[in-house]
Amino acid sequence: MSKENYILTVGLEVHAELKTRTKMFCDSKNDPDETKPNVNVCPVCMGHPGTLPVINKEAVKHVLRVGMAVGGVLADFTEFDRKNYFYPDIPKGYQLSQYKYPLVSGGVIAGVKLTRVHLEEDTATSQHLASDNLQLAKDSESKVKGQRSDVSLVDFNRAGVPLMELVTEPVIHDAKTAGNFARELQLLLRYLGVSDANMEKGEMRVEANISISDDLSKLGTKVEVKNLNSFRAVERAIEYEFRRHTELLESGEKVTQETRGWDEKKQETCSQRAKEDAHDYRYFPDPDLPKLMISEIPEFAPKVLKKTLPELPWERRKRYKSIYGLKESDIEIYVQDNDRPLPPYSLMVKGVRGFFEDVVSFFPENKKLIQLASNYIVSDLPAIARILLDERAKIQNFTGGLSVGFPDPKNFAKLIQLNFHDKVNSRVAKDILIGMMRSQITDPEEYVIKHNLFQKSDEDELKTVVQTIIDGNGKVVADYKSGKEAALQFLVGQGMKVTKGSANPEMLKSIIKEILSK
Repeated sequence: MSKENYILTVGLEVHAELKTRTKMFCDSKNDPDETKPNVNVCPVCMGHPGTLPVINKEAVKHVLRVGMAVGGVLADFTEFDRKNYFYPDIPKGYQLSQYKYPLVSGGVIAGVKLTRVHLEEDTATSQHLASDNLQLAKDSESKVKGQRSDVSLVDFNRAGVPLMELVTEPVIHDAKTAGNFARELQLLLRYLGVSDANMEKGEMRVEANISISDDLSKLGTKVEVKNLNSFRAVERAIEYEFRRHTELLESGEKVTQETRGWDEKKQETCSQRAKEDAHDYRYFPDPDLPKLMISEIPEFAPKVLKKTLPELPWERRKRYKSIYGLKESDIEIYVQDNDRPLPPYSLMVKGVRGFFEDVVSFFPENKKLIQLASNYIVSDLPAIARILLDERAKIQNFTGGLSVGFPDPKNFAKLIQLNFHDKVNSRVAKDILIGMMRSQITDPEEYVIKHNLFQKSDEDELKTVVQTIIDGNGKVVADYKSGKEAALQFLVGQGMKVTKGSANPEMLKSIIKEILSK
């Protein structure tokens, strides 16, 4: 059998660090940008005997808001459990998590059904380094001696940070769907403001549970792949495992249930340990934490939570499509932006979506104007920003900085209307836009008047211009008459040059053809 004869089934587990001032069960600072190890710690998150945890209310609210956004069922009763296992990154010997009673059940993201969303505490950060290359501090006493070939370091700053775990149903059947799901989840978390979800910083981590079978009614042996720190890694790990499982079964071997890691350099997975089952963790309710009745907390009422939700990514896509009629590519740029500086808009000092919304407010009922404005925002603004940055970079001792801002939305809207109503052509509009962004003259009408750039459509005036061009370009005229169509474009270009771009190009072309046909 080939891959086509097997059914791939994937379920994802996603962990996302939540944005709160303090950790999940103590008042130690939650700071993902801290560079000094083991400074944001206290007896609670270090697991000292006799300490008592306290539930972070904001973290609970974050997860409930996620549940509202995805259409999940919010729990009324919930509790925290002890997940028992011993590893250096868990100082207590157990992790506080939720097992039987998660905060959220069900829901859908990007067409993928969810099983649950629950809260737990994050583990410490482990670093595995070769002792030969290890430099712990400047003093020689802190340098690891050469008795061992390697060494592991543990930083407890992350231990106890509130962690949302989201589990999907095993309903994903291709790598692309898995990658798209993870992208949409990251976008949602950022829209809600509950997590920055930067995968490169470990703020969002994806694990894939993968199996294959030749029978649609049965699942194969499950393998969990960890250490997936990019969307591309998620997709490639799933594709790699699909091939590996297929080759094993085709050769008569069995797939081993295990946990594997992803090696980015080798672009392959590697075995780490045997996969644990739930009973291996000996879950039981934590005796130090109270049970929660969500309905007894007024600010957690569904109506209250719903009012805190912004326009969600899929809602925004629908609005931009149905109301504005934008192209899919433009829509995705605005949806993905989330008022963050993303390429190629990192050249701008304001989010591109926010600018688009400001411009649209000046002509909300005119789809054609909105679509034209979007074309300029998506295509022309980034290109002009780069031109201005290059200019500034070449100026020695330039004190204005290298950031480039958007033009004033009201004046930008005026420019779009000038172009839309054929008062200036598209070429002139781009020149005006450059002038506006250079802050020479910010009002486009004032700029047009000063430089005499209103589109010329007076036929008699343009006939005079055309005749002058024809008289001065005899060879090109002869080429055109001999059938070289490119010659016509040259003559039109000359007309645009003479009129400083203000001529109506279509009218120019028509007049040239008319005169040369005689």
